[in-house]
Amino acid sequence: MSPTSRPLLTTGGGSFLRDGQPHQIISGAIHYFRVHPSLWEDRLRRLRAMGLNTVETYVAWNYHERTRGQVDFTGPRDLAAFVRIAGNLGLDVILRPGPYICAEWDFGGLPAWLMKDAPAALRASDPDYLAALDTWFDAVVPVMLPLLATNGGPVVAVQIENEYGSYGDDAAYLEHCRRALVDRGVDVLLFTSDGARPDWLHSGTIPGVLATANFGSRSQEAFAELRKVQPEGPDMCMEYWNGWFDHWGEPHHARDPQDAAQVLDDMLSAGASVNFYMAHGGTNFGLWNGCNVEDGKLQPTVTSYDYDAAVGEAGELTRKFELFRDVIARYVPGPLPEAPALPERLAAQEATIDGWVALRDCLDVVAPEGARHAPLPLSMEDLDQDHGLVFYRGSVLVPPDGRDLVLDGLADRATVIADGEVLGVIDRNDEQHALPLSPRVDGSRTALDVVVENQGRINFAAMLGERKGVRAFRLAHRHIHGWDSHAIRLDAPGFTDGLPFADEAGAAGPVFARTTLSVPEPADGFVALPGWTKGFVWLNGFLLGRYWDVGPQVTLYAPAALWRAGDNEVVVLEMASPGTTVELRAEPDLGN
Repeated sequence: MSPTSRPLLTTGGGSFLRDGQPHQIISGAIHYFRVHPSLWEDRLRRLRAMGLNTVETYVAWNYHERTRGQVDFTGPRDLAAFVRIAGNLGLDVILRPGPYICAEWDFGGLPAWLMKDAPAALRASDPDYLAALDTWFDAVVPVMLPLLATNGGPVVAVQIENEYGSYGDDAAYLEHCRRALVDRGVDVLLFTSDGARPDWLHSGTIPGVLATANFGSRSQEAFAELRKVQPEGPDMCMEYWNGWFDHWGEPHHARDPQDAAQVLDDMLSAGASVNFYMAHGGTNFGLWNGCNVEDGKLQPTVTSYDYDAAVGEAGELTRKFELFRDVIARYVPGPLPEAPALPERLAAQEATIDGWVALRDCLDVVAPEGARHAPLPLSMEDLDQDHGLVFYRGSVLVPPDGRDLVLDGLADRATVIADGEVLGVIDRNDEQHALPLSPRVDGSRTALDVVVENQGRINFAAMLGERKGVRAFRLAHRHIHGWDSHAIRLDAPGFTDGLPFADEAGAAGPVFARTTLSVPEPADGFVALPGWTKGFVWLNGFLLGRYWDVGPQVTLYAPAALWRAGDNEVVVLEMASPGTTVELRAEPDLGN
């Protein structure tokens, strides 16, 4: 592909220009890291059929560099392959390479290892943070360069940072991000995007760089705010929030399709450009969901990232898809392509659990690195761990009148086991982070096992940047010293291999369960766990994600590529109270 074979995107006269001709961007967000790679082309074809001429994706730094210095752009992380598929379908591509992306993604895309020896400031002109940022751009920009339109690729624009105005006001930091891209050879259109509030736009924009706005309604008001920092167009809504994401324990979000289509029509008729956020949301497979905080309470995002988008999590063409397609058809030339048929789905069935093993009875399998001993419990960051569980083991001498066991700095949810019995569960949102301990009759020490779950790292606003696990255990006011800390990396390759299942569980506390679902041929399916409480599900060794009976999500999406003809192993790790069966369903249930 020659450097001149793709049209270039520029601005002039208040408009976008594509190869010098006025151009209206009609784009949609789709995250390659939330879609199984076997489905990249299918989902892109659906978006093309909706009438899009462009797609946009974030690039999640932590997805590519989970361990410092080990950067991976292969397999499901093959950014270049995804972008080329989009280009081959005739779509332009907008890239948003961070370093921060928000996206309801774990830590907003920042790698957890930043918090091991935390810099003085994140997303600011702190030398340690800037040094880490520069190594990220040293890795990602060479992948991007052959994909740029100036080099014959489909990438027509690249974002600088992300919604910075809602986080800080370090103009020198934003300029560093701009220079990091330009100095490494990025020569396509650069832009910033921020929520359509005056302070956010003023703090997040860069002189001489295209500014765009993010909003879900009242487009005239939003673009009026944009004009205050950018007197001349083009006007672009870089994130048209036509749906929304879900938190555990809250209602499922759904937006009226007619209302969403009307706002779209308002923008397009006024000559503005738009990027749907999201056009196809996908899935937070594994443990990649982020969290928000409101009124001091943690709000973990569910496994599904359906987002009430036009193209559903499992490829459904929704009523929004139909209405958006009808609107877009009025603004683009020629007939729109037809969308692929909905992928085949597996028939419903139910399977009974046939194997059990307690987490405490297989520590050597699930935490093969063994324990690290220290006076105080070690955090996940101390253990060079980003996701999963930490298992703490220690003991304490309880005085004859008893005392409260206190967990300081709990992040996020702990199952406490004393002398082999579950003492209770503490969530960081609870008012009290303490449980009463009774003394042993013989005056000896009480054995303590504590399993702490990381429910996802905060991805937005001022509380960004946290350490996971427990900072300290106390007996009332007195510290308890001498702890073994085990990293349990739930999404490690082969994690469920070698679990010693038996007819019944042994020790108390979190428990693994196993069953088999038999299918004639691979197809899409939806796994449900009625009667279970909270935990994690693996299909043939692939971690589908989390479940929780507080809802709203009921089923976990399992695309065809994860199944095999014949027997399929399902493993569940239940953190509280297990059920006895696992269901395969033919339809999703996100709590509609």
